[in-house]
Amino acid sequence: MDDSARRILYAERKSFYRDGRMDRYLESSEYIDWRNPGVLSQARALARGLETPEAVARACFEFVRDEIKHSLDHRLNPVTARASEVLTHGTGYCYAKSHLLAALLRANGIPAGLCYQRLTIDGDVPPFCLHGLNAVRLPGCGWYRLDARGNRADISAQFTPPIESLAFTVATPGEADLPEIWAEPLPLVTAVLSACRTYEEVLARLPDIELLRF
Repeated sequence: MDDSARRILYAERKSFYRDGRMDRYLESSEYIDWRNPGVLSQARALARGLETPEAVARACFEFVRDEIKHSLDHRLNPVTARASEVLTHGTGYCYAKSHLLAALLRANGIPAGLCYQRLTIDGDVPPFCLHGLNAVRLPGCGWYRLDARGNRADISAQFTPPIESLAFTVATPGEADLPEIWAEPLPLVTAVLSACRTYEEVLARLPDIELLRF
């Protein structure tokens, strides 16, 4: 990570700790564009007939996990970044899928943010990359992390609040559960998604950060 990216990350981390206003986790923005008509329509359809935030959150999570294909798992293009793009094309990397899940939740009035893990790319040795997932604020539970990247034979992420059931666990030195709940995606993530045109290009440029200590 170059010095400019390091400065951006440091500034955003300070901003997170200084300003944890809940309304930040309900906003529509460039990448979490829940006011897009297609996203808003899908969010309303998923919530129809459901009476609790937990039930709505489950429906949104299972839709993104099961109906939106992970770009690498399925070898799919185009590369998507905005929630509306992910919904339109039905595919995205974990980062993009987390943008869509946050958008669907926020459209239904449920606070949602973005989280990251630092994981090895293959096996238990470097190199590392970031993995994108979500946190949702549920009544009686608080912030609850959930991972809609998509299941496969070796992955089984579930919605089981208050118990986390994520796609990956941190096990190798250098891996980490990053503690922040971001209102917006990290610029180093969106920069890769915006610059790449194919899933192979993203695979060659998966974003990573050094573990920073404050």
